[in-house]
Formats: sequence, structure tokens, C-alpha cells
Amino acid sequence: MGLMGCENNSTPGTQSTDTPTSGTIRIGVDETFEPILKSQVDTFQKLYPGAKVQAVYQPEQNVMQAFLADSLRLAIVSRDLTAQERGTFERLKLVPRSIRIGVDGVAIIVHPSNPDSLLTLAQLRGIFTGQQQQWAQLSGKNKLGDITVVFDNNNSSTARFVQDSVTRGTALTKKAFASKSNPALLDYVATHPNAIGVIGVNWISDRDDAAVQKFLKRVRVVGVSPKATGSTPEDYVQPYQGYLAQKTYPLRRELYVISREARAGLGTGFASFVAGNKGQLIMLKAGLMPATGQVRLIEVKPR
Repeated sequence: MGLMGCENNSTPGTQSTDTPTSGTIRIGVDETFEPILKSQVDTFQKLYPGAKVQAVYQPEQNVMQAFLADSLRLAIVSRDLTAQERGTFERLKLVPRSIRIGVDGVAIIVHPSNPDSLLTLAQLRGIFTGQQQQWAQLSGKNKLGDITVVFDNNNSSTARFVQDSVTRGTALTKKAFASKSNPALLDYVATHPNAIGVIGVNWISDRDDAAVQKFLKRVRVVGVSPKATGSTPEDYVQPYQGYLAQKTYPLRRELYVISREARAGLGTGFASFVAGNKGQLIMLKAGLMPATGQVRLIEVKPR
């Protein structure tokens, strides 16, 4: 187990009887990664019947608050610890461990009837800041009216990512709203032609999953170009695994598992599993980019 440390407890004065492959633990998971982490938890528990991993799926902000308060020993989120959070652990005399376990993307989705399925980062910035509030501002042929921006949750990592990487700190449009869950977001976009939604790629990346197949029949995934102007059709890419690997899809983000255990407990064991060969193969199968291992890219040339 690559993350195992010294035989201390996670917090001074506590007692723990779990091992890296047995016992019970509560972990916090950013709810945008629920599909992929359910697969990880299920596989880990089948391999180690003595282990019970109770995953709590919540918005990123809620997960980190519980993690810092010692309600959770493990957090799986789309960012590393901030300087302020590391300072909190220093005061507790704990040394948290962060390990990158994969590369995810933020997908932009629209209704299948929307003719604007190719958008530049500049256009997305205009939409998310409210500078462009009508679909006709993007295309004179688009008659869908007002643009409705939909996120999964007010405290979600996708909303934070859009503000950090797309609007660059500018506040989100006041017309944006939270749908309360990722399935609710997908349902809203599928039933409202004027909507544009922001969702974690792993909700739509596993093409072998029946639920994903159903989602993809009801929404359209937008191709995104990093170029502000002069984009050609070849510049627009969707968040497929190969484009995540090549770093050509512009809305990429990294996935981390963070442990506050200072002993070789079940949290350490699960973190090592997700970062190890079997966990990385699960990432690969789900359509994400694993942190380790290789993705084979095949170029198909027309005859």
C-alpha cells in the first residue's frame, strides 16, 4: 500500500481497529464523481469482504468542511488542499496526503434541438457572466430565446471550476440556478430547449452504462474551442477520453484523493486501491483519464 504511514491514529487521542482492508469508514466524495466512485467502492468491497466503505456524496464545499472537522477521514475532490486548509492541519499537527488519481472534465450540455452545439471559451464566458443572455446573440438563426444556465448545486465543484477557469473570477450570471442534483440537471436540460447545463464528464462518459446511454439520447454534448475567434470545426472538441489525454479539451480538471490518516487504516487502503492498478483500470473503463497507465489513441483515416 503506497500511502501507508506510521502506526499512529488519524487524530490524537482516538482509537481505531480498522486495517487497510477491513473495518468501517466514512469517506466524503464530491457528488459530481458519484458514478465512478460507486464503481470503485463496490469493487473494493467485493475484493475485501471485511471492509465497509460508507461513501457520502455531497457538494465539494460540504465534503471539505466535514473533512476539516474530522467527520471524514478521506475526501475525493477535484482539487488539492488550499494553503489555508494545510494551515489547519499544521495546527492539528497532522500531515495530510494528497494523490492525483485521474483527469476528469467539465462537460457542457444543451437540448438536442439547440443548433448551437459548438461554442468557444469566449462565448461560454459571455453566457456564464450574463453578457450574452439570448441564444440569438450567439447565432442569428437561434430562436430559443433566453439562455438558462443550470448547475448541479450552489456549492458544487463545477460551479467553482467555471468561475475559476471560464469567467476568471467574474461572478456568475444571476439567471443561473442549481437543480439540486446531477440527474435533475440532466432532466432539466433534456426538457428545456433554451437551457445549458454544466456537469462532470463521468456522468456521461461510460458508454457501456445503460443510464449514460439514456442520458445521451436526451441531451447533446457541446464541442468547445479554446480559440476566441477564427475557430474551424476541427478546433471544437468534446470531453472524450482521448482529448483529455491529449489535453486538447480545454475544460479539464484533476481528481484527488486526500487522506488525513496518520496510520495504516482503511482510508489508506482504499486510497491505495483507487490509485493502484485496479482502481486506475476502473477509471479507464469509465471513460476518464487515469493518473497512471496509458491510453491508446487510434487515428482512423478515411479511405
